[in-house]
Amino acid sequence: MTGATRLDGTPIEVLLVEDDPGDVLMTQEAFQEHKVRNRLTVVPDGAEALAYLRREGTYADSVRPDLILLDLNLPKRDGREVLAEIKKDPDLGRIPVVVLTTSAADEDILRSYQLHANAYVTKPVDFDRFISVIRQIDEFFVSVVRLPPRG
Repeated sequence: MTGATRLDGTPIEVLLVEDDPGDVLMTQEAFQEHKVRNRLTVVPDGAEALAYLRREGTYADSVRPDLILLDLNLPKRDGREVLAEIKKDPDLGRIPVVVLTTSAADEDILRSYQLHANAYVTKPVDFDRFISVIRQIDEFFVSVVRLPPRG
């Protein structure tokens, strides 16, 4: 499977907000194994995610992502806070956000959807299943869904 592109031919930009180095590595491997053109950018906490999205400081030249993969349990700014900030911002709110977390708690699922997450996925612990989940998320949001234009 080759990496999908936007209608204008540019690669799909994915922002991964994840503090666990093992999960970052598995996600990077999933993209490297199955994608040619999609670009994955990683930030390690909620504060960095918001700075990246708002193009602040060292992220002044960042590219607006087409899709955000967001962990809930993050340092500095919790994933729920980040999701709320993204979705209340008229410019950022149109970016699809997939909550990708270890939590299967009903309250986390309910709260994420109340905050307008586009999807909630519980991370599998098995490497092969994790790779499969990342591939399915990417295929759905990149190959099936029409993404909004970049702002």
